[in-house]
Amino acid sequence: MEKGSHYQHFDGKSPLEHLKAARKKGLLASESVHGVEPSGAIIAAADSAREAAVFLTLLTVAFTFLQIPHQLCLLLLFSSMLFIWKTCRSALWGWSRLEKIHRLISQEKWEIEHHREQEKEELLELYQAKGFKDKQLEEVVEVLMADDNRLLQVMLEEELGLSLGSFEHPLRQCIGAGIGVLVGAAACVAGFWLYHLTGTLLSASLILVIATLVAAKQIGNEKIKSLIWALANAAVSLALPYFLLKALQG
Repeated sequence: MEKGSHYQHFDGKSPLEHLKAARKKGLLASESVHGVEPSGAIIAAADSAREAAVFLTLLTVAFTFLQIPHQLCLLLLFSSMLFIWKTCRSALWGWSRLEKIHRLISQEKWEIEHHREQEKEELLELYQAKGFKDKQLEEVVEVLMADDNRLLQVMLEEELGLSLGSFEHPLRQCIGAGIGVLVGAAACVAGFWLYHLTGTLLSASLILVIATLVAAKQIGNEKIKSLIWALANAAVSLALPYFLLKALQG
């Protein structure tokens, strides 16, 4: 019975192979559709501000070249649509990520209750890899195995690689995304109202720089490299429709 339970828990893998598979599962739980998305209202605000700035600048370029009337009203309309889209998407992804985390917590709790010996093997592998040996290793594992709550936290963090304190409530991210859109859209609309296309480009550039620096500081990335990548990405995104519109006009 114990042998079959061991095989079922590890799915035919060694404890070390099982730990690698579990860490991959934990990584997937923190992923979004486009990759690993840092959690947090500030990151959501910075990302939304940048998207709003680039998107509205693209629209302004198109409106100007195509000589579409009521451009300011259209920018306000698209700003409202973008606000709804970004806030709803941010909340949806936040809830989806939390649901995946909760499923992993429930699964790990069940395994602790029903496969304690296998969980102990995993702990031995984990702490042996950290440099613990012999009696010291056994003492650490026994202390952890004596407290189910502590054991659950250790397995979530060490086995699955989850840092539960890093995930904010979806509504906080939703509010952050909404504020980001409002700031980015307000800057671009104000720039257009004052100086048309030139004003929009200046406002969007300012928002892009500030949002990128804020996000880089929050994540811990190098600010200059992040800024270069962001500006290059925005330049390419704006250059393609610009030259296409020029070609159509020609």
